[in-house]
Amino acid sequence: MKEIIKLIQSDLFRVCGRTDSGAFIRTFLSKEGFNYLVWFRLASGMRGTFIGRLLRIKLRSQQRRFGIVIPVGTTIGPGFYIGHFGGIVVNETAVIGANCNISQNVTIGSNHGRAATIGQNVYIGPNVCIIEDVEIGDNVTIGAGSVVTRYVRSFTTVAGSPARVIREDDAARAGRYVTRRWEVSSDV
Repeated sequence: MKEIIKLIQSDLFRVCGRTDSGAFIRTFLSKEGFNYLVWFRLASGMRGTFIGRLLRIKLRSQQRRFGIVIPVGTTIGPGFYIGHFGGIVVNETAVIGANCNISQNVTIGSNHGRAATIGQNVYIGPNVCIIEDVEIGDNVTIGAGSVVTRYVRSFTTVAGSPARVIREDDAARAGRYVTRRWEVSSDV
């Protein structure tokens, strides 16, 4: 349970920069993406238990309510941020690193096996499709409307359909849209 609470705190910090109970209540009630993530973290962390099954039922109702489908088996690191809810679909085999932002109408999917592995501090813009078993490095920005079908190096900005490198980012510009980063430690 401790690990689940830490993950929820990391997601809360990404949304509002705080982790106190007042911030939790306000954010849970007012931010659909965070509300969904709380149910996702609880259902994922308690898989295989009776309470976990009940939480999965609640998560399914939240999926219909918010238009976000992220199965409980999906691996998502701390500090996940859903900027705008609606139209988000993530394949269960996707692996998403720490401090990633995801926007509305994003699909991370696969028709043939594994879905993408996404690094840390990655910004995924609106209407992006990440297809099949591709790797996306750390500190990457994916522009709106992009279709990613192959490897994306760390410290780059990509855009287009298919996505192409627009810019090689230096350390100061890399992942610039990923704010309020959660410090990743070995415990979460």
